[in-house]
Amino acid sequence: MIKFVDVVKTYPNGVQALRGINLTISDGEFVAIIGLSGAGKSTLLRSINKMHSITSGKLFIDDIEISSITGYDLRMLRRSIGMIFQSFNLVKRMSVYSNVLTGRVAYHPTFATLFGLYPKRDKLLALESLDTMGILDKAFIRADQLSGGQQQRVALARALTQEPKVILADEPVASLDPITTVQVMDDFARINKEFGITIVANMHHVDLALKYATRIIGIKDGLVVYDGPSTKITEDILVNIYGRSLKHDELLGE
Repeated sequence: MIKFVDVVKTYPNGVQALRGINLTISDGEFVAIIGLSGAGKSTLLRSINKMHSITSGKLFIDDIEISSITGYDLRMLRRSIGMIFQSFNLVKRMSVYSNVLTGRVAYHPTFATLFGLYPKRDKLLALESLDTMGILDKAFIRADQLSGGQQQRVALARALTQEPKVILADEPVASLDPITTVQVMDDFARINKEFGITIVANMHHVDLALKYATRIIGIKDGLVVYDGPSTKITEDILVNIYGRSLKHDELLGE
């Protein structure tokens, strides 16, 4: 469970990205966060794994208040939270298999992972994750030889190899073509349903958020202005979130 209690985030330049956020995200949900660029979506998402520290309020992960944790405790927190980026964040010169194995880094001493000393279980788990994502045949190809969609699947396989409770996705399909976008979103939905992993995703594509997520959180100027089922979203709600009516191409993120 993820719980925000009166969370505020103010950057050093004085910009208040989050203003009194109160949210609870339960285990196994598929949540999409939508809103204009600069509304606070990425700040909200990245506060969950403490990539951004909050300024005030409280943030709980499984009843543990995380705002002050550091060192080993922070490492353990991040071990349970997979992260998917728009830019994939793969080591391009390494093989797909080696990239996926890095999902186990937080489970072992640094010296062991530097020398690639992973136990047999980790190696099997990496291969199983690649198989789950349908790219086992690419295991020993360099990551930079893959298409964008394949690279995002590698990133998902790496996240699965962490054995996470939560996967955070920051605009995960923004750089992909429409066909690949649907394939990757299908992968997220399958992971959510088959493994029971909580998915929290920032989405620029409103239509995809409505299609795949069961719950929508609308952010405007650092405030939650909608929190409810995707099936209950209306044109008026979207106008409130975005400040105006959206055309079809804007819904698609084009």
